[in-house]
Order: sequence, then C-alpha cells, then structure tokens
Amino acid sequence: MIFQHRPVTAADIKTICSFPLNAQELFYMFPKAQYPLTEAQLSNAITQRFDSTIVEAGNSVVGFANFYRAETGGVCCIGNVIVAQQARGQGVATFIVETMTALAFERYDATEVQISCFNENTAGLLLYPKLGFLPFAVEERTSLDGRRLALIHMTRSRAGRPE
Repeated sequence: MIFQHRPVTAADIKTICSFPLNAQELFYMFPKAQYPLTEAQLSNAITQRFDSTIVEAGNSVVGFANFYRAETGGVCCIGNVIVAQQARGQGVATFIVETMTALAFERYDATEVQISCFNENTAGLLLYPKLGFLPFAVEERTSLDGRRLALIHMTRSRAGRPE
C-alpha cells in the first residue's frame, strides 16, 4: 500500500472522528476527549496543536497525528496518533510517526522528538521502540474506570534513527 501525507482539512474531521472504535481507543489517542469523539472536540484540539497531519491510502484518509508541543531547536511531542480500523497492521502508524518525526527534525530543527504511550496500548509499545524511541519517564495516570495506568514517555534524538 502506498501512503501519502498532507495537512488536515476541515473536510477530514468527520472521518477522523470515526477512527476511535471505543472509549479506550479514544483515551489512548486523546485522553481529555469524551467518547464518542465529536467534530467540535477534534477541531478544538487541532487549533491548539501544530502540524495536524493525515495519511491517505488511495483516496481514503487512514491515519492522523499532530504535535502538542513544537519548539524550534528543541523538543517536538507527537500526539493524537490514530489509524483507521480497516488500515491497521498495514504500516500506517509507522508511516505517520516517521512522517511527524521527519517534520520535527526538518521544519523545527528539533533536537529530539517525544511520544507517549499508555501501558495497555500494546500496539504502540511494540511499535515505538522499533522506530528508535526509548523510554525516559513513566507518569501515573488514571484510566476511564479509575484504575492506575502508566503513561510511558519515549524520546528519539536526531542521531537516534534506526538503521
């Protein structure tokens, strides 16, 4: 499958809102949002973030991510990563994370890129280290049903690209 990326447009919002299939998936993508994800919630988040980007496969929007922090010459933090159900397991997450990482290093001259993942998000925990991200901190959070969770913060330096 061939992927392309471009900035998000207003026409993409409704499609992206359909990606989280349940409250837990939305929590992994956007912990502050209420399920189901609404166009208003996502649009508001996009206005507060940087470089909201979608992935297309053919004519379909299949992935989304952005930066919640973007410091020129400093740190860029990737957030809101989500892949459409029909495109999971096909490399979309790798493509969007690599795209955002390259954008951080090229557009912002970032020294490092960070991404965070909840301990129950097995797909993310297995993917991010393959892309050169290394854990550097663990933050306690609370799940939707009140359980203790670990939010694992990972970083990748400019020099830390995988072979």
